[in-house]
Amino acid sequence: MSTLSYALTDSATMLRRQLRHMLRYPGLTVQLALMPIIFLLLFVYVFGGTLGNGIGGGSGGRDAYVNYVVPGILMMMVALGATGTAISVSMDMTQGIIARFRTMAIARVSVLTGHVVGSMIQTMLGCGLVTVAALLVGFDPNATAVEWIVVAGVLAMITFALTWLCVALGLAAKTVESASNTPTPLTILPFLGSGFVPTDSMPGWLRVFADYQPFTPIMETIRGLLLGTGIGNSGVVSIAWCAGIALVSYIWAKKLFNRDPAGK
Repeated sequence: MSTLSYALTDSATMLRRQLRHMLRYPGLTVQLALMPIIFLLLFVYVFGGTLGNGIGGGSGGRDAYVNYVVPGILMMMVALGATGTAISVSMDMTQGIIARFRTMAIARVSVLTGHVVGSMIQTMLGCGLVTVAALLVGFDPNATAVEWIVVAGVLAMITFALTWLCVALGLAAKTVESASNTPTPLTILPFLGSGFVPTDSMPGWLRVFADYQPFTPIMETIRGLLLGTGIGNSGVVSIAWCAGIALVSYIWAKKLFNRDPAGK
């Protein structure tokens, strides 16, 4: 059996470990999706009537706003899912299970791969729950089946990148508490981009940040695909951001995982 085959087999074993955790506690996936759904309801029913009037030529209202805000809510879901991975990895590190894995004849990368793929499955399920909730409150996309598949691919792409980033943050954290805090800015980025209001409504200094941070092109790509408004160069920029974040995060996570257990 080749080294690659061993790595794939061990990764599948570690993935089963994560899936068993998920099946044992299915409420965790629901709880993960609950916060984005609460924000969806809050922004649509409390702020949507007013905020929607600034979208679609001043006569958009709540119906226009629910269509606008869904990509931002989905990105919040992705960020929360990745944050949970940082906590899970940190718990493994502090509770000693990682030290035991290091003594076993398994591919080291498989331990991290199990976390990443398991988290991606959980996050994509959460995105499905959020989408269903959005449809129930009036979300009205006109995407084709192919465009829906592309949207799922974009969400999987950013989930993969952010999950590797949070794996690295979880490995770098000294405690579970710090692991839960360090990814927090990821959940704020949708607010500081085009997730909840157009960036041209922001002050100049904030608009510069909003236009060039990684979440904005991803949300614009999802919005354009779902609503048929066009995506311009947002798709290419999204791919570049995701590839860059994933590559740097993977290298960082691998370095942290392979370091001396004493931290040297």
